[in-house]
Amino acid sequence: MSLTRRTFINQMGMAAAGLALVPSMAKAFQTKNLVGVALPRSTPELQGMSSAAINAFLDAIEKSGIQFHSLMIVRNGSVVTEGWWAPYSAPQKHTLYSLSKSFTSSAVGFAIAEGKFTLESTVLSFFPDDKPAEVSANLAAMKVKHLLSMGTGHAKDTTASLRETPDTITWAKKFLALPVESEPGTRFLYNTGATYMLSAIVQKATGQNVLEYLKPRLLEPLGIEGMDWENNSEGVAVGGYGLRVRTEDIAKFGLLYLQKGKWNGKQILPAAWIEDATTSHIDNSTVRPKGKTPDDDWAQGYGYQFWRCTHNAVRGDGAFGQFCIMMPEQNTVVAITSESFDLQGSMNLIWNNLLTAFNVSAQPKNLAAIGLLQGRLSKLAITLPKANKTSPIATRISGKKYVLKENDFKMQSVSFQFNPDHTLITLTDDQGDKKIKCGINAWMIEKDFKTQTLFPLKNRPVVATPIAASVTWTDDNTLVLTIRYSETAHGDQITFGFESNNVGLRFLHSVAKGNPNTVEARGVITGSLQA
Repeated sequence: MSLTRRTFINQMGMAAAGLALVPSMAKAFQTKNLVGVALPRSTPELQGMSSAAINAFLDAIEKSGIQFHSLMIVRNGSVVTEGWWAPYSAPQKHTLYSLSKSFTSSAVGFAIAEGKFTLESTVLSFFPDDKPAEVSANLAAMKVKHLLSMGTGHAKDTTASLRETPDTITWAKKFLALPVESEPGTRFLYNTGATYMLSAIVQKATGQNVLEYLKPRLLEPLGIEGMDWENNSEGVAVGGYGLRVRTEDIAKFGLLYLQKGKWNGKQILPAAWIEDATTSHIDNSTVRPKGKTPDDDWAQGYGYQFWRCTHNAVRGDGAFGQFCIMMPEQNTVVAITSESFDLQGSMNLIWNNLLTAFNVSAQPKNLAAIGLLQGRLSKLAITLPKANKTSPIATRISGKKYVLKENDFKMQSVSFQFNPDHTLITLTDDQGDKKIKCGINAWMIEKDFKTQTLFPLKNRPVVATPIAASVTWTDDNTLVLTIRYSETAHGDQITFGFESNNVGLRFLHSVAKGNPNTVEARGVITGSLQA
């Protein structure tokens, strides 16, 4: 993680970690439904791990306060631990943010293996119609390998400039027009625009979007189902972010790399590429406050869209704690999805706790520890605010409509229907009714209700996703609605304050709630009972 990425986590700037496109650019969205094939399952002890130590790892996660959404540990090719924190679940995809980059890198690896281009191919050679009138020496020297290693020579991440590009100009043309201040390969700068260019190069060289290109080469052999990836207005996958897959798919991807590109005995991706992609090609410690230190997982070197880690591990990662961690010495993959605001803290949980779970050989079954672990994994859940199940005013306002004052979201009204086992909240905007069925002090999952967000903020993911919702009364006049957009990393909290015949809606996005450096950007919306 460079300083640019750290700034993103702190300030929710999108340039470094690759949030989804803003609405004007999310012109296309590509989804493929494939047949999923599960990895084999085993117990920790049979694969030389300790269930007791994994239980201690879960204790440490809980104590840390970091919000995990899923965890899968694969040891010796078998899943030995898997869990999802409700309302997240195994069948659901999850936004990967910059972990998408490692998949784009793999598409490049396939294309190079097929002779479509080489690491030494110049970037300009793919875009003769988009090159600027005056080509600098640094731009002319930029090669595929420099895009892969984040050594393009730019002084700042190019992503914001690409996102702001009007539809009349291609993203490649904009990228090539930007100044290249340093000789490529001489300095590390985390640059999501470079990954976009890799995606565009694959499409130029193969005639296929990276998702289509990866389908027969990666997805089908690994049995990965239902991936989707955001495209820009040109139909090019954005590459550096925007991919959604299931937790097990992350684990499969990591296992392929751990097995040096082999899958079911067949060489899927050349072993030479695996070695090259996961080897450090550039010093990334130069952008770290203390340089290279032994405990900094963002200062151990950068490969081809993969990070070197402490403990001789390798990872792909994404904002808010999306991890695919490959641990060759332990023959283990750890897949994590989360909404973390301390990515080094997430990594430290593994190094400080999980490493103690490994043994050299299979261990005797510890039935008590195994039973405890399985019980805990089946009951994992994100902590909900829980107060009163009802209020004295519930009967009076149930079924009534509150007309809202003009607001930025074009939301016109809200009404509530209070039932013994759930609450139905209906929000009406210029597109019609949005009915949210909420559990009472419990999650209620709405698989068929899909939204980008109910009250969308600028520069937030625009991906339609199922939601999970819960309500609680914190006092007689205050109803709190908690929502998770469950195929993303994020959620919302909407507080309805009732006073006489009026209502006020106050918002708290999960990013603003979890990060004190982020201010909630949405103001209060008020309304009154319909006459």
